[in-house]
Amino acid sequence: MDLDKNKKNAIAFYKTAYLGNPRHAVEKYVGSEYIQHNPDVADGVQGFIDYFARMGEEYPEKSIEFVRCIAERDLVALHTHQVWPDNDQYVTIDFFRFDKEGKICEHWDAIQQIPKKSANPNTMY
Repeated sequence: MDLDKNKKNAIAFYKTAYLGNPRHAVEKYVGSEYIQHNPDVADGVQGFIDYFARMGEEYPEKSIEFVRCIAERDLVALHTHQVWPDNDQYVTIDFFRFDKEGKICEHWDAIQQIPKKSANPNTMY
């Protein structure tokens, strides 16, 4: 496994889909199988494309910042900061599994809204 290449490809895949071109993201970065674990997204390639296409149409002003990217064996983890309409902010952790050809074949995520108030002075990053 080429960990640096997998990291770059995971970021490019997510950014391409998030910013409005999920079909191109799938064509370039996904292998013959795509297993989805997010319960809001249908399994498989078409479920991914449909979800991100709808998200792009409904929320064109959203933005994403990649805070961290960590790779180990066949997994890449992305830590992101997302800003949605009305300054609605989220921290996300996405895990991507890569197949032997270096293509994304599985995805998990966890999403948390950034609260307006915190019991401590630390950021979520």
